[in-house]
Amino acid sequence: MIDSHCHLDRLKLEEGETLADALLRAKEVGVFGFLNVCIDLENYQQVIEIAQQYPQIWASVGVHPNEMEQAEPTLEKLLSRAENPKVVAIGETGLDYHYITDETLLQQQRDRFRIHIEASQQCGKPLIIHTRAAPQDTIEIMRESNAANCGGVMHCFTENREMARQALDLGFFISFSGIITFNSAKELREVVKLVPADRLLIETDSPYLAPVPYRGKPNQPAYVTKVAEKVAELRNWTVDDVIAQTTHNFEQLFLQDRA
Repeated sequence: MIDSHCHLDRLKLEEGETLADALLRAKEVGVFGFLNVCIDLENYQQVIEIAQQYPQIWASVGVHPNEMEQAEPTLEKLLSRAENPKVVAIGETGLDYHYITDETLLQQQRDRFRIHIEASQQCGKPLIIHTRAAPQDTIEIMRESNAANCGGVMHCFTENREMARQALDLGFFISFSGIITFNSAKELREVVKLVPADRLLIETDSPYLAPVPYRGKPNQPAYVTKVAEKVAELRNWTVDDVIAQTTHNFEQLFLQDRA
């Protein structure tokens, strides 16, 4: 099983614990691969160093839309960091209008998103897209910037079936997190049932969004098993079916030679 989106450099470990302990816990429940996702250029070095220490960990490079006070990513900065063979994706990038209403900051997010799409197209590595409270603008920029040419994943998907359909039409994968186990996520669970098998991924987004029964506690990669169990329940699959399909999908999206 692969946790297709986590932040290993930000895990909230118990006193005396190390990253190796968290990875061992994950291994003990069958999680053997991890995509360690970068959220700003300042933490890129730590993200890549973790990936270089472990053969089963890959990395991305990008600046999260909410990281508004960080250095702006230029095309050159993204491309130079993407040259590292452990980097398999560009992002996470996208739009998040949940907390921001200032139009100048919203435009900054949109411009930054376009730069990431351009970097993805130039280096041939897929996008990791974060979107919240901005479905129309996200899809419009993806279309205008020809994001279908590079592909990628809508990570931690929380939008409705119409946005899922639009993203799928652009060739994107849809990844679900522990949110699908929340009582409030009834509509989202319907989307889980509709995503084609060959476009489905699972993730923790740890240390955030721990699934039931760990909700409210720091998340960790081992808990991706709970996401797999919920997907299996919703799609009337076995957990082994979910593991096999999402592992295959991860390999197809991130580990194929895309040059």
